[in-house]
Amino acid sequence: MHVVTPSPDHTTTTPNAVMTKLATPSLGSTELSSWRVRMEPEAAGPEHTMDREQLWTVLTGALSFTIEGTARTVPAGDTAVLPAGIQRRIRTVGEGPAEAVVAMRSDGQVSVAGEAGPRSLPWTV
Repeated sequence: MHVVTPSPDHTTTTPNAVMTKLATPSLGSTELSSWRVRMEPEAAGPEHTMDREQLWTVLTGALSFTIEGTARTVPAGDTAVLPAGIQRRIRTVGEGPAEAVVAMRSDGQVSVAGEAGPRSLPWTV
């Protein structure tokens, strides 16, 4: 068993969000990655595709998931199941920030239009 204690060393900040590792291979997990996402009001991630299924459990606020052109708002307490291989974009909804916990297989790769090839997310390894 591994117990992971939050640490600034486990945090990645992008222009869109702050991701904090909860469980990853570098922290003792062998199959899964889990992280907390915090997005400020009016924040939006880039359109991208993941090659693994993801589970997004919204803890506070609300997030909008645009999946292949169709947007759906997910409020706090609900979980969005995002299939692998679909184009997606995630943004906050409303005036406040939003937080979620995300889980997926640890070997997931992201593809972003305009970037060279798929890559791992730094908060999942």
